[in-house]
Amino acid sequence: MPAETTRRRGAALEADLLDAAWAELKAVGYPRLTMEGVAARARTGKQVLYRRWPNRAELVVAALRHRQGGSIADQVPDTGSLREDVLAVLRLMADRQRDIGQDVVHGVLAEIGEQRVGAFEVMHGVMTTLLERAAERGEIPTADVLPRIMTLPTDLVRNEIVMRSEPLTEQTLVEIVDEVFLPLVTRRA
Repeated sequence: MPAETTRRRGAALEADLLDAAWAELKAVGYPRLTMEGVAARARTGKQVLYRRWPNRAELVVAALRHRQGGSIADQVPDTGSLREDVLAVLRLMADRQRDIGQDVVHGVLAEIGEQRVGAFEVMHGVMTTLLERAAERGEIPTADVLPRIMTLPTDLVRNEIVMRSEPLTEQTLVEIVDEVFLPLVTRRA
């Protein structure tokens, strides 16, 4: 009697697909990554991938989030200090850059399209949460800051990731927070 094969479904199938996408990305790199290659590694058809992710950029973003335990919005830090909270968010961004590498960052940004807008909205939400908590603690006079100031730390980190080939340093993150962001937020007092 032949052994029965269990068909993967739901969360188990998606986890297998994302694991296969990550393994394929690490094996061949972003320029050579194809939906066909991921499907072969996952032992499924590429239509299974396309039902969930319309292109390889969105698949890679999903694989990264799966590997990292979710979106940064799912991991909003609460250290009790605005400075440390913002640094924690920037460190998460820098860690992800190191994890996936510069070639993947550039490739995904070139192909992601409209989902790029969603990433900016996510970081706006994260920074809103951090500023509201800081205002409640009395660290800053108000959480009501200009949107450009609110997302300035994450925008500067994104710029550093895109424009520089080397990984972000802790010193760069500290300078963004201490020399640029905090003076702008606290000067409203």
